Amino acid sequence: METHLSREQSEAQRKASVLIEALPYIQKFNRKIVVIKYGGSAMNNEELQRNVIKDVTLLKLVGFKPIIVHGGGKAISKWVAKSGKEAQFIGGLRVTDKETMEIAEMVLGKVNKDLVRMVEELGVKAVGISGKDGKLLTVTKKYADGQDIGYVGEVCRVRPKILYDLLDNDYLPIVAPIGMDDNYDTYNINADEAASAIARSVKADKLVYLTDIAGLYRDINDPSSFINRITIAEAEQLIADGLIGGGMLPKLTNCTQAVRGGVHRVHILDGRIPHSMLLEFFTEKGIGTMFHLKSDTDMQ
Repeated sequence: METHLSREQSEAQRKASVLIEALPYIQKFNRKIVVIKYGGSAMNNEELQRNVIKDVTLLKLVGFKPIIVHGGGKAISKWVAKSGKEAQFIGGLRVTDKETMEIAEMVLGKVNKDLVRMVEELGVKAVGISGKDGKLLTVTKKYADGQDIGYVGEVCRVRPKILYDLLDNDYLPIVAPIGMDDNYDTYNINADEAASAIARSVKADKLVYLTDIAGLYRDINDPSSFINRITIAEAEQLIADGLIGGGMLPKLTNCTQAVRGGVHRVHILDGRIPHSMLLEFFTEKGIGTMFHLKSDTDMQ
């Protein structure tokens, strides 16, 4: 007998189908660690910001173990300008003197606690820390094209015990990318690099970069050249062939290092698209670019 559904029933059935499609992915990644690097435009638009936090909270509630590593570059530049200083960049890295470092730590601290508040408002326990807490991130001084750029650090050691302790006690860790060297001087860290180092140290199942682009293209000027899935060997070949440049090159390097360092999957997603993480994780095709070690037919 043919059954006629009302519009409301059809919509409810569609929602049920979406949940059923997500079920195997929820089962597969239950209790797995996911590191999310949160930055770009998604941090500067209140509606996008709330969507991202809702997505991360949902991941937590369905059994994932998320860790957020956040940036804050635009906010830092705003406060540096307010102090009467002009922001300088060399090789894409901020020149950071002692005063700029103090501003960066202040701004990132505020961003960190704002994110904690947003997660707590959704009923999930969150703790905000920086790489200085528990000596999570130890750094050495980083140079840009051989030039001294001040208090900019490169991660040389990760002690993830504080993250494991928080995860084991059902907290969502939110990490500001600040670390110390062996002399206990404070350094700013590129958030992409911090996220990759943390993901490797905790052997995360997934590392997600929320960016202002849809993902990886063989030719950035050709939308049809979008790459949905790529092995690390293929990504490294694109770099060797000179097909990747600009701001994508260091991000791609972080992706390859993460996978070779034990992270199962790395995803580049457009954080400007509402709920891009859920679309990537819980649908068969996904929405961004996924990096993995070797060709296989495994699900997301």
